[in-house]
Amino acid sequence: MEKVAATRLLICGLFAVLCLFSCPATSSEVEDESEFSYEEDEKNGPSGWGEIKPEWRLCNTGKMQSPIDLLNKRVQVVSHLGALQMKYHPSNATLKNRGHDIMLEWAAGAGYLQINETQYILRQCHWHSFSEHTIDGKRFDLELHMVHETEAGEAAVIGILYKIGKPDAFLSSLRDDIKAISDKTDAEENVGIVDPWLIKPSSLRYYRYMGSLTTPPCTENVVWTILAEVRTVSKKQVKLLRDAVHDGSETNARPLQPINNRLVELYKPKAYKKD
Repeated sequence: MEKVAATRLLICGLFAVLCLFSCPATSSEVEDESEFSYEEDEKNGPSGWGEIKPEWRLCNTGKMQSPIDLLNKRVQVVSHLGALQMKYHPSNATLKNRGHDIMLEWAAGAGYLQINETQYILRQCHWHSFSEHTIDGKRFDLELHMVHETEAGEAAVIGILYKIGKPDAFLSSLRDDIKAISDKTDAEENVGIVDPWLIKPSSLRYYRYMGSLTTPPCTENVVWTILAEVRTVSKKQVKLLRDAVHDGSETNARPLQPINNRLVELYKPKAYKKD
């Protein structure tokens, strides 16, 4: 009996370890962002998120947190991941002011991203400025997150980085709607049918790693895909997004988190040639 009990304990322990690295995230980002801030000198700032609520503890204790620096010297270049498999479609959307960011939500979903055999439904997108992820220590001016979930709550996020340059057409199409909910926390604006393809989420190269949500509850085992091709956005567009939330902070970007020996892959097709 003692041997059986020991065997069961060993199996349970192995399962827990496997789940730590492979079990999917099952919690969405918080809708009300008023309970935390991005000011490091505040008690509810990034370093204290895990102490605000018990269910947010991973923000402080997690070992697979996001964002991270995509340091090229430790990135493993691969070709086996394959091109991104996305099947999006236009769907009714609502623009929301969450207090620290502006979110565009497709409540009924707007198609899906497929990774291996799993289909992640596109639920929403939102913006962070400056960028949360960095490449070789370089921070960009804006980062868009396309948040996908399975019916069971497993999460996958596509991140797109932007530098100052020509205006982004997708943001331009939402300019008046963003102004309509500017400085009104919890305000919503039905923007009608929005096609996710206007974001232009495809890319020949992308980074892939396992991380977390970058806002509370900081749930881990999120599949991250960061497009390697940096897009452009105008200064006015970045300012519009920051002024709209009017949270008194210069940024809504979480500080970089330790990589902790995680595998970071860079997908590059075998036939890829840099321009």
